[in-house]
Amino acid sequence: MTPDALPQLALWLAAVYGVASIICFIAYAVDKSAAIHKRQRTPERTLLLLGLACGWPGGWLAQRWLRHKTVKPSFRIAYWASVVVNIAAVAGLLWLRTLD
Repeated sequence: MTPDALPQLALWLAAVYGVASIICFIAYAVDKSAAIHKRQRTPERTLLLLGLACGWPGGWLAQRWLRHKTVKPSFRIAYWASVVVNIAAVAGLLWLRTLD
């Protein structure tokens, strides 16, 4: 990887995390509203997959601001496991990219 490609890669990665985080935050907000109004909920698997797909910062923010999905231990463990997997996968891809 050339040195001038690094800022472009960082910008692309920031955009991916930003868009995914917004989508994930909205999904948490929709689920919170459904919980309050006793409507059909978003499956936890969906929330976790959105977080795994680079949306976990938005999920974390939604958990804090909306006070949603913060009590159930099994979800919290799965959430943080998905964060670790996402970070490891992105780090691995970046490492492979530096070998070019």
